[in-house]
Amino acid sequence: MKPVHAVGIDLGTTYSCIAWLNEHGQPVTIPNEEGELSTPSVVFIERGQPVVGTEALRHAIVSPGRVIQFAKRSMGDNNRFWKIDEQRYSPIHVSALILRKLLKAARNQLGEIREAVITVPAQFSEAQRQATVLAGYEAGLERIEMINEPSAAALCHVLGQDGLAFSALAIDEQLLVFDLGGGTLDLAVIHYQPDEVRVVAVDGDLELGGIDWTKALLDLAAGKFIAEVGADPRNTPEDLQYLALEAEQAKRSLSLRPRTVISVRCGGTIRSYPIELAEFEQACRPLVERCELVVKRILAENRFGWAKINTLLTTGGATRMPMIRDALKRLSGRTLNTSLSPDQSIAHGAAYYAGMLLADRPRYQSVFRGRTAERLPSVRLKSVNARALGILIRDEDTRERVPHYLLPANTPLPASVTHVFGTVVANQTRVRVRIVESGTAPDRPHVVLGDCEITQLPPNLPEGAEIEVTISYDRQARVHVTAREPLSNRAAEVELVRRENLSDEGTPPKNAAARPAPIPAPAPAPASAAVPASAPERANHGEPKATDVALDVRDLLEQLSDFGQSGSPAAFSDQPVLLCNTCGKPLARGGLCPTCGRTARSEPRSRPQRGSESAPADKRPKTARTTRSGPASAPSKQAQPDLNADEFWDIIDGD
Repeated sequence: MKPVHAVGIDLGTTYSCIAWLNEHGQPVTIPNEEGELSTPSVVFIERGQPVVGTEALRHAIVSPGRVIQFAKRSMGDNNRFWKIDEQRYSPIHVSALILRKLLKAARNQLGEIREAVITVPAQFSEAQRQATVLAGYEAGLERIEMINEPSAAALCHVLGQDGLAFSALAIDEQLLVFDLGGGTLDLAVIHYQPDEVRVVAVDGDLELGGIDWTKALLDLAAGKFIAEVGADPRNTPEDLQYLALEAEQAKRSLSLRPRTVISVRCGGTIRSYPIELAEFEQACRPLVERCELVVKRILAENRFGWAKINTLLTTGGATRMPMIRDALKRLSGRTLNTSLSPDQSIAHGAAYYAGMLLADRPRYQSVFRGRTAERLPSVRLKSVNARALGILIRDEDTRERVPHYLLPANTPLPASVTHVFGTVVANQTRVRVRIVESGTAPDRPHVVLGDCEITQLPPNLPEGAEIEVTISYDRQARVHVTAREPLSNRAAEVELVRRENLSDEGTPPKNAAARPAPIPAPAPAPASAAVPASAPERANHGEPKATDVALDVRDLLEQLSDFGQSGSPAAFSDQPVLLCNTCGKPLARGGLCPTCGRTARSEPRSRPQRGSESAPADKRPKTARTTRSGPASAPSKQAQPDLNADEFWDIIDGD
């Protein structure tokens, strides 16, 4: 049997790191081929060949159009790409190249590596998590687990304090993990007790990280240059990249010194300007306030006071900045725990988690020795979902599609909820439900995960027949959907069709998440798309031409959205979208299919009057009955009350 190693990977926005857990339970960072413990998450394309890391970063000034940075911020968006030499590079492809760079160095040291734990921000959506998994498969991994970054930091803290080699922490401890990395802010309240690390709540901001502080410093220096010279260095890609690298170095200097100097280049003119720490902090005050807002929000929404937080644990390279540490001290009124390595702790925590998973598999317990072999299988990590999960319904008053969440955020994982739909057409064999997740913050819009297409329902179902649709999060916060027809107890085939998973041909890749795949050649960019290679762009710009519209699955999803606004009364409501048994397109009113002209029934369904107690019981909708299953420790306050028939008609399409 080939050896299996516990490998953890921190796939970061600006830097990435890989570590493994040795036989004594100690996480060890694996240097890349250049001997660096952290690898810049930068890709340089030279004659069609990728170069990853510091060497790629060196070419950013002379060849900015061939360098790809910050791909993680575009993960999950299938319409983002970088165009280089008429080739398109997606965020998944770029991330796979970075992972391959890390894995190559690890394989040179450890041998074959077929599985790993990859960290993701707690606020990552289902689409972003799926994109991360696909990047891992393209990099050559066969089995991938994920862990949220603040959870990995917590594991590194509680298990790294001699927790494996000697004795575990003896007392319960409540941690607030503050992880400010290069591209994202992640927070988690974590309760630790012997043999259990339990995530209580998570929050964060996917668009707030160290690169935003770098940009603020860049703009500050550019403003000084414009005032003196009159030219803007940000208008030229080469000068902009030169200034970005200068700003990054100046930012690091200001974490150690009260002042520094930054050089600005535009054309043939170079100027140097002194930057005071106080000046930098003033420019970044809005960013610090955003951090403070997230800290206050996670405590307030979960009814925590600082008295309930034993340790405020910081990690992530951006937490080195004095303004961040001062803000946290001011908020909490306590000394920060800065014992974790800002650059390596996330990868170390992922390695610990990989070891915990490996120790749960009896055939691999022999990988570890002594106290580690005894301790690892006894530690349990319990997490929560960062985003609420539900379905889209139609608000009768506003006529808008709005989310109806069935699993609230911060529900212990794994968790599931069952929603019972009542069919409104006899003999129906297909239905569709649109699955959504909440946004990354209260003021952010919800995210459509995709359409749950339920097919192969039993034949001859009467009108009003129940269909139980179960939506669940697994322990990695991945979404799963199943369906069952209770009368016959037959399970229906369920497919969650995500836009992010569609191939270039417009169809879902078969078994895309079930097997590894080599990194494919990047897809050719459309000849008509004028996209700067140095920045991610949308695949389509402006209104599409008639000749550009292909009748594929992507377009079908958009057509369904438009059809739901003016067609079927059930479209995207709390009822499923009914599909024609013949052609699979949505039915209009009265069961008529506008595509093939077939009729599913002869008489329209009558709607009971609101408030009428004389409506027959068998005609009252059963759609709103919801049940939830999950960990026994799930708080009962998260359960949602059943809706009666009148309440149901208040939230579905009323026409």
